[in-house]
Amino acid sequence: MAYEPPPDRPKGRSLKPLRALWPYIRPYTGTLILAMIALLVASGAFLAIPLVVGNVIDYGFTTDDAEIVDQYFIYFFGVAILFGLFAAARAYLVNWLGERVVADLRDESYRHIIRMDPAFFEVTKTGEVLSRLTTDTTLIQSISGVGISIILRSSIQFVGALILLAITNFRLMGLILVLVPGILVPIILIGRWVRRLSRATQDRIADASGMAGESINAVQTIQAFTAEEAESRRFSDVVELGFTTAVRRIRARALFSTVATTCLFGALIIVLWVGARAVLDGNMTGGELGTFVLYAMFVALSAAALSEVWGEVQRAAGAMERLLELLDTQPDIRPPVNPIALPARAQGSVEFDQVLFHYPSRPELAALDRVSVSVSPGEKVAIVGPSGAGKTTMFQLLMRFYDPQSGHIRIDGVDVAKADPVAVRGRLGIVPQETVIFGATARENIRFGRPGATDAEVEAAARAAAAHDFITALPDGYDSFLGERGTRLSGGQRQRIAIARAILKDPPILLLDEATSSLDAESERLVQEALEFLERDRTTLVIAHRLATVLQADRIVVMDRGRVVDIGSHDELVKRDPLYARLAELQFGAGEADAPNRQAAGA
Repeated sequence: MAYEPPPDRPKGRSLKPLRALWPYIRPYTGTLILAMIALLVASGAFLAIPLVVGNVIDYGFTTDDAEIVDQYFIYFFGVAILFGLFAAARAYLVNWLGERVVADLRDESYRHIIRMDPAFFEVTKTGEVLSRLTTDTTLIQSISGVGISIILRSSIQFVGALILLAITNFRLMGLILVLVPGILVPIILIGRWVRRLSRATQDRIADASGMAGESINAVQTIQAFTAEEAESRRFSDVVELGFTTAVRRIRARALFSTVATTCLFGALIIVLWVGARAVLDGNMTGGELGTFVLYAMFVALSAAALSEVWGEVQRAAGAMERLLELLDTQPDIRPPVNPIALPARAQGSVEFDQVLFHYPSRPELAALDRVSVSVSPGEKVAIVGPSGAGKTTMFQLLMRFYDPQSGHIRIDGVDVAKADPVAVRGRLGIVPQETVIFGATARENIRFGRPGATDAEVEAAARAAAAHDFITALPDGYDSFLGERGTRLSGGQRQRIAIARAILKDPPILLLDEATSSLDAESERLVQEALEFLERDRTTLVIAHRLATVLQADRIVVMDRGRVVDIGSHDELVKRDPLYARLAELQFGAGEADAPNRQAAGA
């Protein structure tokens, strides 16, 4: 398939969003003041260099006294040292400030994003969120550090050099003002072209990296479908596009160097020629000419630097605008102003009371339609039904990832909508069907259930989850890195890590999106034993995919199209509920579904 590069990052409509950087800079006002002092001293020393050069030319070379010559060159050397020291201090302080501001901005952005509810991610692409967190903050970093330094330095030097030009020779300054636009316009235009191509080159490198990462993560699927050659061609297309873009950048940069060098030296030659005529006519000294030429170069270089950084300022403004949009977005699920505290002693009761809920992305379809279910402390309730019946939605609402449009969900008698979501989720433990394993060690993955747990508690949880043996068999035991998304583990091992995580949390209410449906017989047996340990002395709600789970449940809730169709035991539901009887036959197998009835008849 043909590869299409992503669009370029847009520029800001105005520079106002950059004002929002001030709250991040304010805590480091002392560093900013020191940077400004260093900037002023360095700029002053830089602007003094042409004056020293002029004096060396006029007085140092026209005297027979070697001590005077030495004295002027000592002054020259002193100014150079002063400039070098304070320029380095300015660069360090400004770059430190830029890095610190962007680090704080990234930290706040991540803290905000990680607290957004699932409804936000239903309508927002994860890639766009990550782009704002990485690409946009990098653009802001370029302006808050080096960019600010260039703007302040070049502005001071531009204004200072213009003033000193006028003081040195007002007539030649008029000539400079005529020549500068002719120098800057082609340099600015070609410079912007080079900058666009440089950015495009970086984008193509990022595209190649992204495609390679995606392919490597799915290498088994690619090999299973014998798609190695097709994927290689796709990658080659991206690499070739990157090469073509890089060649265009190299050509543009060569043109830029040619034009910039020709224009600058051409203007310098014209000024030198006019100045040399003025020196010959006695209207100007050689030192004044040298001073003037240097200041003219300072003006041109400062103006070019300001024009170059202006595009970055505009892009940084656009990036800040997008980050502000993200930071201004508030989650729908947040703690009430005065949250009701859950009982200090957890009981584990759960109640759905006439719950009506539509997902934000599907407002026309009721995911739950007036659902009422009550679960007593310590009870095990299985939830069954066809795909789309609302089983997982009940778990989502119970964990308060969403709020229902009407009705109430209560834990230990407290409406979860009136409680702190953190407190609600603290009462719940979940073992999902698709286990999430982080790119960390086995110990860290289990400790995710309770970050403050000791190593002994982590290992005890692993033993209870039948995970200790395979963890200790890993090269570094509990300190073994499990790979991205747990690629070093089998499906059953990943599930046992998730169960150990839940055991370590020790919640009063356990939610199981039954984790054994896609496991082999041996893994299923081990996981089932671990689940039985986990279910002891706690309320359990389980989305059932196995007959054993259904038979072990105290009650079974049958759901269809967001409604509760029936509630009862397996035997009762097989006899009286056609939907459950059909599900039992299709999902559990006809022979297995009827086994309890046959056993009862034989008895």
